[in-house]
Amino acid sequence: MRNFIVGILFTLIVLIVGGWWCVKQGYMNFAADQKPSFVEEKVAMTAVDASMDRRAGDAKNPVAPTEENIAAGAKLYLDHCAGCHGVPSNPDSTFPRSFNPPVPEFFKDAPDMSDSQNFYAIQHGIRWSGMPAWNKILSDAEIWQIAAFLDNVEKLPPAAQGVFEPDAGAAPAPPPKPMTMPMSH
Repeated sequence: MRNFIVGILFTLIVLIVGGWWCVKQGYMNFAADQKPSFVEEKVAMTAVDASMDRRAGDAKNPVAPTEENIAAGAKLYLDHCAGCHGVPSNPDSTFPRSFNPPVPEFFKDAPDMSDSQNFYAIQHGIRWSGMPAWNKILSDAEIWQIAAFLDNVEKLPPAAQGVFEPDAGAAPAPPPKPMTMPMSH
């Protein structure tokens, strides 16, 4: 029995050291345009989900989901998130598919995370996914507004929908003043 246990431990050590050696030698391809291995895909996403479940807690969004707050969240989303996660007028953008793992496209598939998980993901980011931590740029109140927006992305009130529409009634910007060059004598 002792030899059996020693054999199992030896095999595990060889697998761990061999795996580490392969990673150190550059045999694992981390290019974003390559399909991840089955192990990477399953283990990494399971680890991300478990980490978020453990750390996000069950805090309730202190920002009431009023039309004004959802519209404010929509504006913040448009300014900081839409480039990667899409907008209603372009839910099939190719940009999100250039990430690996692929970026969630919220106007094609609404987020299914709780407010606290959305808050945590926005606040702290997700390592190796391209999702930055926004806690140095946005306040907690702003992050909660984005979470309220994401929670209502399938049923946006008119004010929030208006954030994504071009401003048809805006006055055109005045033409730039012509530059004058100093005359030399």
